[in-house]
Amino acid sequence: MAPFPFGMVLAIPLALLLGGCVTFTPDGGMAPVANQVSAETGGQVVKVTSEEEAAMVRARVTVLLSRPLDARAALQIALLNNRGLQAQYNALGISEAAYVAASLPPNPSFGVERLNGGGELDVERRLVANILALLTLPARSEIAGIQFEAARQRAIEATFRTAAEARRAYYRAVAARQTETFLEKARLTADAAADLTVKLGETGAATKLDQARASAFYAEVSNELAQARLRSATDREALTRQLGLWGSDIGYKLPAQLPRLPGRIRTASQVEMEAVRKRTDLIAARLELDAMAKSLGLTQATRFVSLLEGGYRGNYQRADGETLRPQGFELEVQVPIFDLGETNVRRAQETYMQAVNHLMEKAVNVRSEARGAYVTYRASYDIARQYQAKILPLRKTINEQALLEYNGMLMDVFELLTTERESIDSNVAAIAAQRDFFLAEVDFQTAIIGGGAGGGETVLASAAASASD
Repeated sequence: MAPFPFGMVLAIPLALLLGGCVTFTPDGGMAPVANQVSAETGGQVVKVTSEEEAAMVRARVTVLLSRPLDARAALQIALLNNRGLQAQYNALGISEAAYVAASLPPNPSFGVERLNGGGELDVERRLVANILALLTLPARSEIAGIQFEAARQRAIEATFRTAAEARRAYYRAVAARQTETFLEKARLTADAAADLTVKLGETGAATKLDQARASAFYAEVSNELAQARLRSATDREALTRQLGLWGSDIGYKLPAQLPRLPGRIRTASQVEMEAVRKRTDLIAARLELDAMAKSLGLTQATRFVSLLEGGYRGNYQRADGETLRPQGFELEVQVPIFDLGETNVRRAQETYMQAVNHLMEKAVNVRSEARGAYVTYRASYDIARQYQAKILPLRKTINEQALLEYNGMLMDVFELLTTERESIDSNVAAIAAQRDFFLAEVDFQTAIIGGGAGGGETVLASAAASASD
């Protein structure tokens, strides 16, 4: 028997050293995700991979649900309990597995063939390795590493999006409940006014027209209350979905009203530059473009050789008492007769330029989104503050004076009901304006760090996927 080709075997660990030894991280690449999420939102994230971690998350959620939720508690529950977010962390683990796999050399193929007949014995052994894959291993490993980092940025983006959606759902649910509570009180007032007008009509002090107006006012407020109750129920369910709650947990408590407006709001002189620097979807797009550029270079370098395999072959032959041990090597190369690699290169070039244009478009959009979100943030605050500081106090004064004039018989029922209707509209609008400010605050933050409606998986990833088809 011929000696085993140890030289070919030694080439495998050598290739491993050249490609770099990449191993799995203990936390699946989650440490940078947790650090950035904590810095930007104040929330904590956990990738649940064991029963112990699941029990820890459950205990934390139970504590947060034991008291009325505030915006921070809602955000934290969503980060811990949202299964869609856990699926995004699984996607990060898949990307890490692809990175580790890309850093490993291809497995060699070993074959044995034995033929026996007519007094002859022929044993053939083959050991074949993909030489092209070994030579391109460092480049492919580097590309996979960049793609893994891009996947990490997408995981951060998904976390920001979950946090933002939870906060939006929270503010909508609390505002809907506050509106419902206010309209319940308004309906009691309208009911009392309608009853009083009917009694006055029995004594001749109120006309049929006044009675009809009072009854219509009560019916309209009752309808508004029914709509508010429906909105409150649907907004609460939307919040429940974002928090990932079910069963007995859906009985959580919400505060009676929205938080007070802050005394001052954030000022930003360079929102565009901050957004371009921080937006996770833009960072992921840059990384994907970098990986695509390196892939294009690799495609150009290997355009003429798409298959290159080499190996050792040794035979053991015995016939008529004679033994032969021929051995040698084999080399398999794909001959580029019909396709010189131009199609792959052209497709890679067009895919790369497509990604460049998408990235430039995204950069323009990010700047515009940051400017627009800041303008909305400032204007929403001014509008909500105007309601709190001027409009509602004036409405209170108007109501008090209108009641005095009505009692002094200086105002009729129609004017009193009109005043009450205007007061109800102003209070409902004030709640909506306060809600809109907090929603605008969330939108402004996501416009800077990522996680808004315009984020998500980058278009470059879609381009790369279509290029690989």
